[in-house]
Amino acid sequence: MTAINDLKVKLFADGADRDGMLEMYQKPYIQGFTTNPTLMKKVGISDYEAFAHDILQAIPDRPISFEVFADDFDEMERQALKIRTWGENVYVKIPVSNTRQQMSYDLIGKLADAGVHLNITAILTLEQVNAVADAVKNGPASVVSVFAGRIADTGLDPVPLMSKALEILEVAPQAELLWASPREVLNIYQADAIGCHIITATNDIIRKLSLSGKDLAQYSLETVQMFYDDASRAGYQL
Repeated sequence: MTAINDLKVKLFADGADRDGMLEMYQKPYIQGFTTNPTLMKKVGISDYEAFAHDILQAIPDRPISFEVFADDFDEMERQALKIRTWGENVYVKIPVSNTRQQMSYDLIGKLADAGVHLNITAILTLEQVNAVADAVKNGPASVVSVFAGRIADTGLDPVPLMSKALEILEVAPQAELLWASPREVLNIYQADAIGCHIITATNDIIRKLSLSGKDLAQYSLETVQMFYDDASRAGYQL
């Protein structure tokens, strides 16, 4: 089993809880951070910009992605150009389409040409990867986020699709493929094995990396002990 420090894939932390982000910032193997409006809403953030400025003061030297939340492309562009001013380490997340399924490719290309570091998000098809690769190929460093976890939720193996996405992105050498929405630690090793550039994971998944290489017989015993202890504490009787 590959040790954490030997992983070739970059490990980003996905979340919007300030304390959790700072916990991950203390880990040298966490090389960046991703957020989104859903995660911010989940932890009760009400002032989007204030939160961003606060966390960027605490984490000034690793990439952090902040997402636009408009549904109109002109407003997306305005928000993106504002977000880019927040810091040199900021990547602007642009959804691959709006809610009307109008694709964002023209906006992505325009922002890339303007030198904005982008994280194109909510990608699930190779057709989308192809179009995004073409849009960012002449721009600065960018991230192409393919939601492998959601692909797996549909019953499809995401590994072949992610491998193909890597081939597609060869036309855009400044772009990195990000494995988004992993469901388990195994996904980190799968991403590493195929040469995926980045994987972003929640703190709960990242903490489970401490189990890497654990003796399975010992793990079995600990599981039995857990069941026994919980039944005893509950006072179950037959």
